[in-house]
Amino acid sequence: MYGNLLPKDPEGNVGGGLGLTTAAGTITLFEPTKIIDKTGEKLTVDGIDVVFQMAPGTEAPAEMLFYFPQFKAICLAEDANHTLHNILTLRGAKVRSAQKWSSTLDQTIDLWGGDATVSFGSRHWPQWGNGRVVEHLEKQRDLYKYINDQTLRMANQGLTMNEIAEQFVLPDSLAKEFYNRGYYGDLKHNVRATYQLYLGFWDGNPADFNPLPPVEEAKRYVEMVGADKMIATAKAAYAKGDYRWAATVANKVVFAQPKNQAARNIEADALEQLGYQAESGPARNFYLSGAQELRGGVKKMATPNTSSPDIIRGMTTDMFLDFLAIHLNGPRVGDKSYVYNLKFPDIKAQYVLTVKNGVMNYSKDKQLDKADGTVTLNRSTLDDIALGKLKLGNLTDSGDVTIDGDKAKFKDMLGNFDKFDFWFTIAEP
Repeated sequence: MYGNLLPKDPEGNVGGGLGLTTAAGTITLFEPTKIIDKTGEKLTVDGIDVVFQMAPGTEAPAEMLFYFPQFKAICLAEDANHTLHNILTLRGAKVRSAQKWSSTLDQTIDLWGGDATVSFGSRHWPQWGNGRVVEHLEKQRDLYKYINDQTLRMANQGLTMNEIAEQFVLPDSLAKEFYNRGYYGDLKHNVRATYQLYLGFWDGNPADFNPLPPVEEAKRYVEMVGADKMIATAKAAYAKGDYRWAATVANKVVFAQPKNQAARNIEADALEQLGYQAESGPARNFYLSGAQELRGGVKKMATPNTSSPDIIRGMTTDMFLDFLAIHLNGPRVGDKSYVYNLKFPDIKAQYVLTVKNGVMNYSKDKQLDKADGTVTLNRSTLDDIALGKLKLGNLTDSGDVTIDGDKAKFKDMLGNFDKFDFWFTIAEP
């Protein structure tokens, strides 16, 4: 999304859309000393009055905006920017609500639009003067409302997700405002995301209800048409400037025959041109990253560290166990059963951890007499696992864990947790 593997030059990464790049440095977490839970709540910090507006479900699940009455200034957080934002971030997350986004900005206008003389966001430059502050808020509000309402209007006319995205056009009053352009969020992608939020990813066509997986589908296309003919078709489309079709056709060959360099090259050429034409920074980065991968594979670098000791320590034990459960290879343990008591002396907590039916469950404040064993470790040991200081599979070999019961079975259970490769492919199987 941010083009980490692309060279920083005019033919590579020129920015992330919201700014030139993501922030570097130490990522940390400060535990709040005061929880704000309602709109209109006021707080004075070092003599500065702050009034809060709750904005859950907009740019973030726990978003909020701020007003500084002494300065007649609104902090817009990330709900009003100098670009269209993402309703569904390209890196993957839950779909956001364009309707909630719009209604939040409408409330902002009602709350402070009559007095504010400056507004500023977390990413971009400010608006000066009440007229410009309100106009910016109104047109950003209407941008998201238009995406929400018109997507649903067209869906109710029977159009599918991709049909709506292809036909969707903003009115000039919104589209020709600099701060409504898709430098970050992509309009078509946001329309598809809004459709997905309300109606799901399936378009209602029975032929699409249970599609073949991409590799199997690609092999059948290649068998039917022939790889050489498909590559020739992709090259002809590229020569005409039809880069979308060139990429689509060539990608079928790549998925059927990953080592077919001719198919990889023509798809890379098409993706490159799509990247150069993209207005959205993240979209450009995805296109160009795909092209780079097809030409030279994935060049693995140091994995970005998004978890600092402060963040790990800030996770509850329940959160950590939920995170661990995602790593369990369910098919591999579908016919196995493990039951262990867990004790964390340093936080005075205890759990029962169960693996059965391919699922890891846990119960807090419980212990079982007939468990396979009892595992005693400090919560700080779990922190070390998350930080990479201690390997999960080596727990039984370390001096940080005490096991009363079936040690071999516990070690066998730990061997069924997968590791995730950060540098997975995006343009090939």
